[in-house]
Amino acid sequence: MSDELPALPWERTRRRTGPARIPLTRDRIIEAAYTVLDRVGYEKLSMRQVAAELGVAVSALYAHVSSKDELLELMYLRMFRDWELPPPDPDNWREQIRQYARTGRTRLHEHRDMARIAMTGFPFSAEALPHLEQLLALFRAGGLPDHLAGAAGDMISTFINGFAFEESVWEDRQEEVDESPRDQPVSERSWAEIRETLERYFRELPPDRFPNLVELSDVMLQRTNDERFDLGIEIIIRGLASYAAEHPRPAE
Repeated sequence: MSDELPALPWERTRRRTGPARIPLTRDRIIEAAYTVLDRVGYEKLSMRQVAAELGVAVSALYAHVSSKDELLELMYLRMFRDWELPPPDPDNWREQIRQYARTGRTRLHEHRDMARIAMTGFPFSAEALPHLEQLLALFRAGGLPDHLAGAAGDMISTFINGFAFEESVWEDRQEEVDESPRDQPVSERSWAEIRETLERYFRELPPDRFPNLVELSDVMLQRTNDERFDLGIEIIIRGLASYAAEHPRPAE
């Protein structure tokens, strides 16, 4: 026989019969939005699906997020959480920028279509300002003229976002390929097949009209995505460094 006494009459109606409901917060909404984004992609992401993921009414979301646009902005800003840049090092600024770029690309690939969201994001929100401040410090440590240091962050971020977006497009196409018959158009095949097809196409062009495409057909598309990305960043960094060499800062 149990020793537990029955509840008093006025307490019975107050006892919970199920698990406690987890309070709805912005963080939970953002995490649910990431889950939906990874499952259906940018085009199909909706407030209704986020609400369904959380098991709440759509109206409950609007107590924390005013619109889908604000939700996308919050998802973008979350990318900068815990992303600390190193202290500026004038002797090592190029490598610091390389690592910054690689980290940015990695973070964009943590969730499907994040690059697309980033391309419409607003990097001057209060949550992102400390990150931007750190990035500008790295460029200034490299000796870039002020007008160029102020623009360099936008240049390199545009490259990172654009490159990651291109990669996500190919990933989506590859997913379609896996479920498509082999007679699908070239645009829907894997990158390896596309590269081989394009190289053959360039080689077979009339050399009198397209001598450069013919002669470079074997090297234009050989690099992996990692190699292509690193090369692009290196071109940007060397270009920036050339300005620093032309306009050395006066000794303090």
